[in-house]
Amino acid sequence: MVNKTILVVLDGLAYETAEQCMSFLHALKEQQIATVYKMQCELPSMSRPLYETILTGVTPARSGIVNNQVARNSNQKSVFSLARGAGLTTAAAAFHWYSELYNYSPYDAVRDRHTQDPEQLIQYGCFYHGEHYADSYLYLDAESLRLRYDPDFLLIHTMNIDNAGHKAGVDSAHYRNTVRNSDVELSKYLPGWIDQGYQVLITADHGMNDDKSHGGTLSKERDIPFFVIGGHFSHQQNCAPKQTEICGIICQFLGIQNHHKAVTDSLLLKPLLMERPCLQAMA
Repeated sequence: MVNKTILVVLDGLAYETAEQCMSFLHALKEQQIATVYKMQCELPSMSRPLYETILTGVTPARSGIVNNQVARNSNQKSVFSLARGAGLTTAAAAFHWYSELYNYSPYDAVRDRHTQDPEQLIQYGCFYHGEHYADSYLYLDAESLRLRYDPDFLLIHTMNIDNAGHKAGVDSAHYRNTVRNSDVELSKYLPGWIDQGYQVLITADHGMNDDKSHGGTLSKERDIPFFVIGGHFSHQQNCAPKQTEICGIICQFLGIQNHHKAVTDSLLLKPLLMERPCLQAMA
């Protein structure tokens, strides 16, 4: 059975700031609609390596995507490739590095910005290449893709929070207010997704530090939120999900049974879900 799934990646969102500034998501938590976990990102705490980790379940040291300058196609099995292999429909509204990882590399804005190609791993895409691209536009892009193509898996990736952190640092009004704005934008669409039965995962690739950067091992750089919303999560509190487990959770929702060896080795998916029911997709 396929449970349509939406993954939202809020680039550069530190856990503590999400806890303080995302009042809509925490309202869902208080109403027992959402559950939030503290998650630690893998290393290095950089964007492109962790995009790959989230979508493949493979750490950067194993995937070879070890910094932001490694611009090539992924050589791992990803949610996108596994979904396409199962005959499912995929879409993404995201920064162009995702297009380079899973579709064409290098990115060509004229060719790739608006992707409508059933043969690609990301079949339908709205990709942007400016880190200041407004969250409001990005969510409109995503909702247009969802309504037009009805994908089984939709990735939504925003860069405004990360951009604010690089300009002002994690402990700044600009960063916090950008996080608050992202929460407002999510509130425009999440109720509809919930009503329509989507399983929604909201997380970050990495956090942010006081030096207006990331890439190190500080808790501000590594601690990120992991919100889960949907009737097929058990919503138990007593566990600490790993970033490498996100791929396997999504695959289970999509009904993908035969995970690639690189994914199952990383996730130990079936025994993990039996031992840790908080991550189990409930029947």
